Amino acid sequence: MKGLDIAELLLLAALWGGSFLFMRIAAPVLGPIWLIELRVLLAGLILLPILVRLNLWHEVRRNWISLFIVGCINSAIPFALLAFSSISLPAGFTSILNATAPLFGTIVASVWLKERLTITRMIGFILGFVGVIILMGWKTITATSAFVMAVSAGLLAAFMYAIAAPYIRQKLAGVPSLVVATGSQLGAAFLLLPALPFTIPQQAPTTIIIVSVLGLALLSTAFAYILYFRLIQNIGSTKALTVTYLIPLFAMLWGAVLLKEAVTTSMILGCSLILLGTAIANGVFKMKFGNRVNNE
Repeated sequence: MKGLDIAELLLLAALWGGSFLFMRIAAPVLGPIWLIELRVLLAGLILLPILVRLNLWHEVRRNWISLFIVGCINSAIPFALLAFSSISLPAGFTSILNATAPLFGTIVASVWLKERLTITRMIGFILGFVGVIILMGWKTITATSAFVMAVSAGLLAAFMYAIAAPYIRQKLAGVPSLVVATGSQLGAAFLLLPALPFTIPQQAPTTIIIVSVLGLALLSTAFAYILYFRLIQNIGSTKALTVTYLIPLFAMLWGAVLLKEAVTTSMILGCSLILLGTAIANGVFKMKFGNRVNNE
């Protein structure tokens, strides 16, 4: 990769890592539903003029059912689940749970897309979940029902991302990425709309809450999507997906620097195993080794 590509990959990881910080700040006040409604609605409305200017609205009309489904399983529901988790868990912890998505993706791809599940992938899958187990024992005295629910919600969100990926591949192949991003965000906003009257926040948002919502929508969603699609075009989808390995590191960094959240030995060990398992399951080391052999 070029130096600019690496810089953009790091910037994307920082933006998506920041999303867990923003949720950690805003979710306890606004609640998961209102926070995510604002996130997806603002992001969709920001991307919409770009889509219209590029004369791509007809693609939204033609694929609106699939875009709505993607909005449900790839944005509205997993975003809300992660926001729920962030109320009880530190930003870094929640992002590490999110990093299990490629591990779930390995299993889903083998079942749904009939991709071969190799021994190497199984080793990566096992290592990753050992990391999750270590994380769940991060504070043994706090393994309450609320803690277990928060962890379960984070893992369920990651699983939904794993289901969404092959669905997008099958149903939206050839559809411009900007169309998928815009249509899915607006579809997610539509899905959450009926729940708003029943989840009205009990507190008025402060300045820091408003800034967090804007940062989540503008930086971690709208701008991050555009950056992500640019990376896919420049370096390919496989390399662009390695951003998943970097997100927990940035999330823990932002949480430690800005929220004074503790980074424990268990978190570092669990994170390391999850990242190692994910890298092995997705053939990152094999790819690097193969490139080295080819270059020699």
